[in-house]
Amino acid sequence: MTSKYHSIGNLKVSEELLHFVNNELFNGTDISPEKFWKDFDKAVHELAPKNKELIVFRETLQKKIDKWHIDNKGKDIQIKEYKNFLKEIGYLKDEGPDFKIETSDIDEEIATIAGPQLVVPIMNARYALNAANARWMSLYDSLYGTDAIEASEDSTSERYDPERGEIVIKYGREFLDKYFALKDFSWKKITGIAIQDKNLKILKGIDVTTLKDASKFIGHRGEADNPSAIILKNNNLHIEILKNPRAFSAQQDHAGISDIILESAVSTICDNEDSVAAVDAQDKVSCYRNWLGLMKGDLVTRFEKEGKTLERKLNPNRSYISKEGKGLKLHGRSLLLIRNVGHLMTNPSIILKDGSEIPEGLMDAFITTAAALQDIKKKGNSRTGSIYIVKPKMHGPDETAFTNEIFTKVEEILKLKKYTCKIGIMDEERRTSSNLKECIRTLKHRVFFINTGFLDRTGDEMHTSMEAGPMIKKGDMKSSKWIGAYENNNVDIGLACGFSGKAQIGKGMWAMPDKMKDMLDQKTGHLKAGANCAWVPSPTAAALHALHYHEINIFDVQKKLAKREKANIDDLLTIPIADRPNWSVDEINREISNSAQTLLGYVVRWIDQGIGCSKVPDINNVGLMEDRATLRISSQHIANWVHHGVTTKIQVIEIMKEMAKIVDKQNENDRNYIKMSTDYDRSIAFQTACELIFKGKDQPSGYTEPLLHLNRLKKKLT
Repeated sequence: MTSKYHSIGNLKVSEELLHFVNNELFNGTDISPEKFWKDFDKAVHELAPKNKELIVFRETLQKKIDKWHIDNKGKDIQIKEYKNFLKEIGYLKDEGPDFKIETSDIDEEIATIAGPQLVVPIMNARYALNAANARWMSLYDSLYGTDAIEASEDSTSERYDPERGEIVIKYGREFLDKYFALKDFSWKKITGIAIQDKNLKILKGIDVTTLKDASKFIGHRGEADNPSAIILKNNNLHIEILKNPRAFSAQQDHAGISDIILESAVSTICDNEDSVAAVDAQDKVSCYRNWLGLMKGDLVTRFEKEGKTLERKLNPNRSYISKEGKGLKLHGRSLLLIRNVGHLMTNPSIILKDGSEIPEGLMDAFITTAAALQDIKKKGNSRTGSIYIVKPKMHGPDETAFTNEIFTKVEEILKLKKYTCKIGIMDEERRTSSNLKECIRTLKHRVFFINTGFLDRTGDEMHTSMEAGPMIKKGDMKSSKWIGAYENNNVDIGLACGFSGKAQIGKGMWAMPDKMKDMLDQKTGHLKAGANCAWVPSPTAAALHALHYHEINIFDVQKKLAKREKANIDDLLTIPIADRPNWSVDEINREISNSAQTLLGYVVRWIDQGIGCSKVPDINNVGLMEDRATLRISSQHIANWVHHGVTTKIQVIEIMKEMAKIVDKQNENDRNYIKMSTDYDRSIAFQTACELIFKGKDQPSGYTEPLLHLNRLKKKLT
């Protein structure tokens, strides 16, 4: 879509963005749009050249690394020599003295409550509201509607299955027995609940008992002798036991318990980056408007479902009577963080005085922070008056220092107290993980979060070392030497810098939203590894992952991990090249087919429909959450194998065409889907997918955004 531009000082601003800023963004604040544009104009023209210099330095480093590998082709890499080289070129920095972060005014959801973290595309208002409201989720619904519990004989029926309901109730009682144990008998046997003398009384006929740990009882709702809900707390996470004998779900329950509500998505990242396809002013304003609505608290969306018009809005806070008999309110929504884009991309929403597009990260910084001014006054999101910005794809301490400079300028212009803007560091680029301590140092007054990103980190690993040789198979990456060191180093550095009890140390996404039993079995590993938050793809997944945080007190785990031997930088820098691979043609083709199929499944929706994150069936029809990080690893892996002669361009094109037919078949029920296999040459989506591979070696840091944005804009003009 072509924008009309208006001249504002030295800027040319697209009509859509100008209208949004002038008529919506600053309503109810003491910032005038005229003053904002004047200050913004000056600031971005100071910051944009620095932004450009950092991107040029990335390219300079990459050329030097490529040359080093070419010059040393055929030799075993000596890690000491390799590290010396990386230091000489400014890739590796000397590590400074120990320090502790000094971030202040941090909300308890970040500092002291460990729990699941949702990531949601901010472009979709309905999903964003669902995520914000996922602070409190039904355990019964989350179990009944997923594979988390075993299937019963009638589990495929659309009608309520009493047998499955019994299994759900049994699971809930076992959960209560495990983490909210009673003194004399099991929750499975109870017949009633009451509040007496500020204590919880549990009945089994005429017998009465209490919690083994009375401090876990927080309060109730309704009459003391017949409460409609009781609120309990374990490991800083609340649960609510609902009691309503008339409810359908309580018909099989002796005590009339109708549900167990879990505090689930404690925090949510509202994403402007990898999970959205925002390429122009129209798209960006859609994202900004949704974020503004969340910050004002008035975002509403209406949609059709099964012939009915439904409405979504933000949930209110939850009210109780404390055990002391006083009013008690608990926050009703997830703490919302906003992910900006990184330093690389530019956007046509604003044109600078030299005719270039504005660095998109600068635009995001000012506008998403300006939207959060609405919350600073009423504290509906952050009760400490902080604004939480997650900043991805930064390469090393120079770039994290630049982020500090950006937000210092943002605070000055928007009249905010210094360090109001807190920054989350995505540790997903090789130069950042190799220099993580120094990256944190540059943001020690702002940092609230570090999080590993296996997929982007793997994509960067392959691109940085593209000339070193053919990479091992994708499936083998998780057992390679560098990945273990990377994950441990993130925790080690965070703990050494004083994150525990003050900031989040995070782990990555569970990518299979339909495989909840597997998630329950496996994702506890993130807590054992030291993460006090880990990503989930849906509100239901947040509810089930919350069970892990009742099982493990993460702050106790972190105390133990702080004493272990620290991760080895030599392991972190060990390149995962295949040592004289002897793969068969079938093995190679299977590996490429697997990557090509998910790559195409994601790209076709991105280009043709503007969907930035979606559940894409893999080659075995298992739904995987795909975003640009998964795309980066797949495209870089095939590009590496083509470059080193493991396969050929001709062979890859043939596989891509075969996989396109499979993707077309998988999407045959989508009325908006456009087939690729009808005409490969005229399908912009198919051609984009091919470009991501065959131009992958030359893409900046192996990122997929430049080609995706270019071709999505082309598609929007057709």
